[in-house]
Amino acid sequence: MPSNPIRGAAFMLEGLRLILRPGLRRFVVIPLLVNIGVFSAAIWYGIHRFEDALGWMEQQLPSWLHWLDWLLWPVFVLALLIIVFYSFTLVANLIASPFNGILAEKAEAMLTGRSLNEPIDYAKLLKELPVILWDEVKKILYALIWTIPFLILALVVPVIGPLIWFLFTAWMLAVQYSDFPMGNHGLLFREQRARLRQRRVIALGFGSVAAALTMIPVLNFIVMPAAVAGATVMWVRAFKDNNGS
Repeated sequence: MPSNPIRGAAFMLEGLRLILRPGLRRFVVIPLLVNIGVFSAAIWYGIHRFEDALGWMEQQLPSWLHWLDWLLWPVFVLALLIIVFYSFTLVANLIASPFNGILAEKAEAMLTGRSLNEPIDYAKLLKELPVILWDEVKKILYALIWTIPFLILALVVPVIGPLIWFLFTAWMLAVQYSDFPMGNHGLLFREQRARLRQRRVIALGFGSVAAALTMIPVLNFIVMPAAVAGATVMWVRAFKDNNGS
């Protein structure tokens, strides 16, 4: 099958449908609750920080320059959305990572026709928990290293900067969520990125839809479990074989 962004986008949308299937819904509950809790905290925190920032800005400017508020507000809003929601997304994935691994495992079982009722090996999960969390930390460090230059670009270069930022976010979400099905098969973070680079266009299509859905209120609450399921579909149908077929 051809490598194109539409195929990647379809994987993400299929993940949305997959998590609604009766056999899989029970494995979605914990990641969903984590995402709702973290994003609710992000919204509350973002609103309060935005109000504080506006108050500080008005105190620094003389009254005859208050008209600048209209120019600075969009910059504040953009910066706040990027920093708060991007960082809180990383936190949500860190907290839910062990449960997302289980969700990816069960989604792959459903896709490949295996039983969903195979018992979860909690002893093995506990044993692997430090490795799982350390892999999440490595992903966060990787994201932070690249976020700063792309964030500056998004804020200072009109049109092109935000577009490049969106593509960067799409790539990061593809990397973030593909870790769960790939990690279940023993692929390390470096190997996962190498596998995704083989079909970068598909990965960007997947991540672009995930990024777009994250911006839609209420719907953004289910993006994390849907993206885990969608990344599992992408793994099974596009990346599982060594040649990415």
